[in-house]
Amino acid sequence: MSSTVTSGSPLRSLALGTLLLGSLLLTGCMPRAAAPTPASAACLAPPEVQTTNQGVKFVRTPDACFANLPDWPYAPKYLEIDGLRQAYIDEGPRDAAPILLLHGQPSWSYLYRYMIPVLVKGGHRVIAMDHVGMGRSDKPTALEYHSYQNHLGRLDTFIQRLELKNLTVFMQDWGSVLGLDLASTKPDTFDRIILGNGGFPDVKEPYAVPKDIGAAVAGFRRTISMVPPQQPALVDEKGNSTIPIGNRDEGDPFGDWIAYAMYAEDFQPASFIEALTYRPLTPGVLAAYAAPFPSRVLMAAPRTFPSLVNQTAGRNEAVMAGLKRYDKPFLTIFGANEPAPPLTWFIDNVPGARGQAHHRYPDASHFLQDDQGADIAARINRFIAANAF
Repeated sequence: MSSTVTSGSPLRSLALGTLLLGSLLLTGCMPRAAAPTPASAACLAPPEVQTTNQGVKFVRTPDACFANLPDWPYAPKYLEIDGLRQAYIDEGPRDAAPILLLHGQPSWSYLYRYMIPVLVKGGHRVIAMDHVGMGRSDKPTALEYHSYQNHLGRLDTFIQRLELKNLTVFMQDWGSVLGLDLASTKPDTFDRIILGNGGFPDVKEPYAVPKDIGAAVAGFRRTISMVPPQQPALVDEKGNSTIPIGNRDEGDPFGDWIAYAMYAEDFQPASFIEALTYRPLTPGVLAAYAAPFPSRVLMAAPRTFPSLVNQTAGRNEAVMAGLKRYDKPFLTIFGANEPAPPLTWFIDNVPGARGQAHHRYPDASHFLQDDQGADIAARINRFIAANAF
C-alpha cells in the first residue's frame, strides 16, 4: 500500500480513506442492517435475468423493494443507454440551472434525500443519478461489465443525453473519481464543482488480489474487534489513521478490502454505510440503503467497484494536471472523519478553489450527505449565488 501513496496527494481520499473505510466495513458482517422489506414477497422473489441487444445480461431490483422508503417521495425516471436503464430523480423547475448529485459505492441517490428539498427550495433543478448496478438502475450481472471506462462513459453520456447545461455538480466517493476525471478532460461539462469527501487515486502499480482470499476475508473480520460500536475519530489533524488497519503479517490491506467486497458472502452494503455515518441510522433508513440489493445476484457493482481503482493506474498525473487548469468555481466540503490531505490539495492547487468558503464538519463521516445533508445543501445554494454567471 505504501508504495502507491504519495504523501499529501489526493490519493489519500480513496486509498487511505477507503482503507480506513475498509477496516470498518466489517460492520457489514454484523446483523445490524434491516432486511429490505420483509413483508414483501415481490421484493424477495428471484429477479428475471434479461439480455440487451448487445448481449449484456442484467437484472432489475423489483419496484416493491423501494416502497414506502422514509423521506423519499420521488418517482424515478429512466434513461436507456446501450440497452440498460439508468435511473435518476429530476426535481425542481425544468428551466432552472441544474445541479447533478453523484453518489459512490455502495450507496444510491437515496443518500441525497436531505439535500434535494433544500436545493429545490433554492430554485434549482436537481438531478440525482444512480450509477448502473446501483439504486434503481439496471444491474449487469457479469463482474467484467463493471469497468472504470464503462462507468465513466455512461456518466458522460448521461449528461449529454439530458442536455445539461450550466451544470453544477456535487460529487462524493466514487462519484468524485468519475466526476473529477470527466472535469479534467472535459472542463466545460461543469460550471461549478463541489467536492465532498473525495479525490482521485494515484495508483502506481495495481493492487494484487491476496493469494489466500480466505485469510484476507478472515483478517478483515478480525479487524472489527478493534472498532467500538460508536464510531471513533478515524484520523488526526494531519490526516493519519488513529486506528490499526488490519492485523495480518503480510499482504496489502487495500487488497484485502478488494477481496472482501468481491468474495465475502456476508458483505452488506447497508451496514457499510451505517458504519461510515457519524450518527446511527434508523432501521427504516438501513432498509432503504439495503433496498437495491435483496439478493447477491444484484450486487455485481458494489462487489466490483473497489477493484476498479486498479483501472485508474497511471491516470492521476493527467487528471491532476487538468484540475490545476480548472478555473471555474470549486468548493470542498469534507467531514472530520475523512483524511485531510486531499482537502488541502484541492484548495491549494485548483485555481477555481481560491477564495471559496471551504468547510470541514467536525461531526461528519464519509457519508456526510447523511450526516449534514440539509446544511450542505444550504452551503451549495450560497456557493451558487456567490458565483453566479
